[in-house]
Amino acid sequence: MAIKKYGTAQWTGGLKDGKGNVSTESGALSKQPYGFNTRFEATPGTNPEELIGAAHAACFAMALSGVLGSKNITADLLETKSTVTLEKKDDGFAVTAVHLDLHATVQDIDFAAFSELANTAKAGCPISKLLNAPITLEIVLEQ
Repeated sequence: MAIKKYGTAQWTGGLKDGKGNVSTESGALSKQPYGFNTRFEATPGTNPEELIGAAHAACFAMALSGVLGSKNITADLLETKSTVTLEKKDDGFAVTAVHLDLHATVQDIDFAAFSELANTAKAGCPISKLLNAPITLEIVLEQ
């Protein structure tokens, strides 16, 4: 069974003076503005890297919940931040790294066992598989 979801983008104008908006099939985002200034400067709006970061954080949290569930463990809280690094290279811009910060509250599991499960989820997350950059993971575990 293949699941297909989509997002849309509209763009008008040139690279630096243009502007656009992004929307999602679900309507969670509807004509959210983006542009050169929201991507490379501190102007309010979104950009592709933060959207990828949000998607990756959500995917990883769901994947980890599934991995934990396979061991009959339910987390009280999985809070994930995914930081996507965009850098200028000789052949243009590239995503060069992704870093996951995980703050988890899970009862009755030691750090080593939890870390192994979290790394399994990181490797198995469909968005992790999509990304062509090194993905690192830092974990804070509370009980």
